[in-house]
Amino acid sequence: MKWTLVAFTLALAPPGAALAQDTADAIGDADRGAKVFRKCTGCHQVGSDASNRAGPHLNGIFGRRAGSIEGFDYSKAMDRAHDDGMVWDIEHLDAYIENPRALVSGTRMSFRGLKDPQDRHDVLAYLRQFTANPQDIPESAPTAVAREVELPPEILAIVGDAEYGEYLASECLTCHQSDGADAGIPSITRWHPEDFVVAMHAYKRKLRPHPVMQMMAGRLSDEEIAALAAYFENLE
Repeated sequence: MKWTLVAFTLALAPPGAALAQDTADAIGDADRGAKVFRKCTGCHQVGSDASNRAGPHLNGIFGRRAGSIEGFDYSKAMDRAHDDGMVWDIEHLDAYIENPRALVSGTRMSFRGLKDPQDRHDVLAYLRQFTANPQDIPESAPTAVAREVELPPEILAIVGDAEYGEYLASECLTCHQSDGADAGIPSITRWHPEDFVVAMHAYKRKLRPHPVMQMMAGRLSDEEIAALAAYFENLE
């Protein structure tokens, strides 16, 4: 009944910040959803200064046509969903975050999904706050989180050599799959370069607790990390 009421409300009422909050409350617990959404912030951002990362920003996601953020390089699978006219309504969003590849076969999104319905409903309630008309809620706080490791600007400014990165990537690809599939090991395909660099330096400084990755990152120079980031950013 709750979901039917929400869909009916979305269909009849004009968009606005108040509707966004009312609808979010009807779906789930937005405050709890903000905490669950932390699992998503490695790839997605919402809020007043949200930008595209490994995944597109999620401002205005409700009612948005799949694969429609201008300038974002979607997978071929998501492009097909766009051409088929798929719209991110509640039902499609719920199905997608439960199991992305069940709804969009071939998507690069390697997240395994949220199996708990309450987690999904709470995340949707949280995202709904950024949807009515994002331009109407500029005061919405961004979800940006502090970096795991603060790096000097000159390290983040290094432009990596993608061809050199391809040469270095052979070791990475013994575990990580180039097509973005996740078979127990997270995908690093299409990562935003800054996110890749920060993660590798976090391993290098042993802030991330994975001994194999700590060892591998510890052998890499700043330039080699940047080269790998450049290679994986555009890997098809």
